[in-house]
Amino acid sequence: MQQRRNSRKSGAPTMLDVAKAAHVSVATVSAMINGSAPVSPELRNRIEQAIGLIGYKRNAIARSLKLGTTRTVGLMVADITNPFFTDVVAVIQDVLHRAGYAVMLCCNDEDVALQDEQIALLIDRSVDGLIIAPAGDDETLKRMIASANLPTVLIDRLCDGIDTDAVVLDNRRAVQDATIYMLGLGHRRIGYISGSLDTSTGRERLAGYRAALEAAGLPCEEDLIRIGNFREKDAYTAALQLLTSPERPTAIFSANNLMVIGVMKAIRDIGLHCPDDVSVASFDDFPWADVFQPHLTTIAQPVQAIGEQAAQLVLDRLSGASPEAPRRLVLQGRLVIRDSCRPVGSLAPRAIA
Repeated sequence: MQQRRNSRKSGAPTMLDVAKAAHVSVATVSAMINGSAPVSPELRNRIEQAIGLIGYKRNAIARSLKLGTTRTVGLMVADITNPFFTDVVAVIQDVLHRAGYAVMLCCNDEDVALQDEQIALLIDRSVDGLIIAPAGDDETLKRMIASANLPTVLIDRLCDGIDTDAVVLDNRRAVQDATIYMLGLGHRRIGYISGSLDTSTGRERLAGYRAALEAAGLPCEEDLIRIGNFREKDAYTAALQLLTSPERPTAIFSANNLMVIGVMKAIRDIGLHCPDDVSVASFDDFPWADVFQPHLTTIAQPVQAIGEQAAQLVLDRLSGASPEAPRRLVLQGRLVIRDSCRPVGSLAPRAIA
């Protein structure tokens, strides 16, 4: 991640470089350059000096000059290695391409600091609109979006204080349904490996797990919950902790598709078998879910609809066809039942090797 940032330093100076040189926020630099918010004379002078010092060049078609558009939409996803985001990007790019727009793609790697740099870069390149899957709630992101005053659509995740169009899933309902399914198989000790609680998806999915247990009249045992970061490595460690505990769970739910890989590796590495010894289900369906042995039970997101709706929302804003109030589209997931979950007691529990 650090290498990525350093490599960018060799290019032309950006608003981020100006902000660092002037000791102000990127949002303040953006506000002055775009004229979207008042900036004090003292700050304006510091920014102008920094611009001259580092050789920052205002884009010839900068938004403040009002000389038309770049026909480009900035798209930021949280993790380009995640098949969910890869597929959503493909759909968004296809819809925007057909409408005559190019896509400038960035990835925040679930890192708020990198997210702020990338958003500053997109704004600096005078994109006409933004589609963002944020790394988490972030005051700097909030200020930059408000200052840039661009058509903005959030996908997959919401951010407190950012009141824009959004396309999200009913994450709570989806995980609640999956947990109810596992409870219906007789599981009472269901381990839950969460994504980052800095994200709305992480919080909502965990809330769905808790809601299912509460509806079944069961206590939510905190020792069965592990908080991760939507990455395989952390999920592997979390699964090992759960599976080597004195009372190991009979089932594990993983909050996304990358983490379930870590879960399955942990099960294998300690000599257990899925679903004979532990049942497994995961959020996010993905191409190799039915290639795994056993085939994985997952929650499928309507990827095509998410991408199409997000692209259409930003196009509507760009064309002036949208209502004034932000639109929030909440789509539903679908439980895909395969072979990785089995009723409790169908086989005798195996000791860890």
